[in-house]
Amino acid sequence: STGDRVPIGVCVGITPFNFPVMVPLWMWPIAVACGNTFVLKPSEKVSACAAREVELAHVAGLPPGVLNMVSGGPAVVDHLLAHPDVRAISFVGSTPVARHIYATAAAHGKRAQCMAGAKNHMVILPDANRDAAIDGVIGSAFGNTGQRCLAGSVVVLVGDTPGWFIPQLLEAARAIRVDRGSAPGCGMGPLIDDAALARVHGAIDSGIEDGATLLLDGRTATLPASGSFVGPTIFDNVRPGMRLAEEEIFGPVLSIMREETLGAAIATVNRSTYGNMAVIFTSSGHDARAFATRVQAGMVGINVGVPAPMAVFPFAGWKSSFFGSLHANGEDAVRFYTEYRITVSRW
Repeated sequence: STGDRVPIGVCVGITPFNFPVMVPLWMWPIAVACGNTFVLKPSEKVSACAAREVELAHVAGLPPGVLNMVSGGPAVVDHLLAHPDVRAISFVGSTPVARHIYATAAAHGKRAQCMAGAKNHMVILPDANRDAAIDGVIGSAFGNTGQRCLAGSVVVLVGDTPGWFIPQLLEAARAIRVDRGSAPGCGMGPLIDDAALARVHGAIDSGIEDGATLLLDGRTATLPASGSFVGPTIFDNVRPGMRLAEEEIFGPVLSIMREETLGAAIATVNRSTYGNMAVIFTSSGHDARAFATRVQAGMVGINVGVPAPMAVFPFAGWKSSFFGSLHANGEDAVRFYTEYRITVSRW
C-alpha cells in the first residue's frame, strides 16, 4: 500500500479588511503550492490591496487561471459557497459570518476553515516585569487600532497589581498620538469607517451604563478634524456579564478586570465563549506553566502581548473563534488543501 496527498481542486479565500495583504497570503500560496487553483474574494472595503497582490503574483510568473480574484459582498460569497466547482473555503472575519459560511459550505458538501472573532484576555501577575507588561498590553490593545483578532481587549490584574499597573498604563496610553497613518509620529490610526466608529462609541456608552469606571475616554482625545477616529479608551472595574467583558468590540477599548488569584483569573478567561488568544505576564515559571496548561485558548502568550504563531504552526483558535477541524498555516493548511489517497496494489 502507498499513500499520497493530492490536490482537491478549486479553493476559495474570503478575507477581511484589517490585514488585506497578509491574510490572503495565509491561503492562496499554500493552496497553489499544493496543486490547486484559487479564487480570492477580499473585503470590498480594501479590494485594491488584493488586486495588487494578484497582479504581482502574475508578474512573478504564476500561470493564468491559477490565482483569480472576484470582488463584491454577501451575494458573491453565497454564490461561491454554492458553486459546484468549489471544493474548499477559507475565511477570516466575524463569528456570525463564520458560522454562516461554515454551515453553508458544509450543506453544499465542501470543507471549510473559518477563523472568527475573539475576546482576548491578558493576565498580569504581581511579579511581572513591569515595563514588558505595559509595553505588551499597549501594543496588543491599541496596535492596529484594536482591529485584529489577536488584539488584547481585557486585562486581568491579579492581587495588588493595579497599584502600579494602572497609573503606568494610563500614562502610556495618553502618550499615543492618534492621526492619519501617513502623519509623522502617528501612534494609532483610524477605524476602518464610520460604522466601526459608531460601534466603538456604542461600546463605550454600554460600559458607562453597566457601571464600569471610565478611566480614559477616547472620544475626548486630540483627534484629526475629519475621519473615523477614536482615541485609546480604558475602563476599570469591568465584571462578567457586562458587554465590555463579553462582546468583541474590534476597536481600541481596553477593559480592566480584577481577581485575587491566578486560579480566579484563569476561570475568568475560560468563561469567555471565545478562545483565540490568552496571555500572561509573570516571572514565575510555575505560574506560566499552570496558565498555559489550564487556559482555554488556542494561542497562548507568556510575556508576549500578541502570540501570533510563526508560519510553521497553525493559527489555532478555539471555541467560537474557529469553525472547522484544520486551521490555516503550518501542516494543517497542507492537509486542508489536499486529500489523502491510498493505493493498494497486488502484482
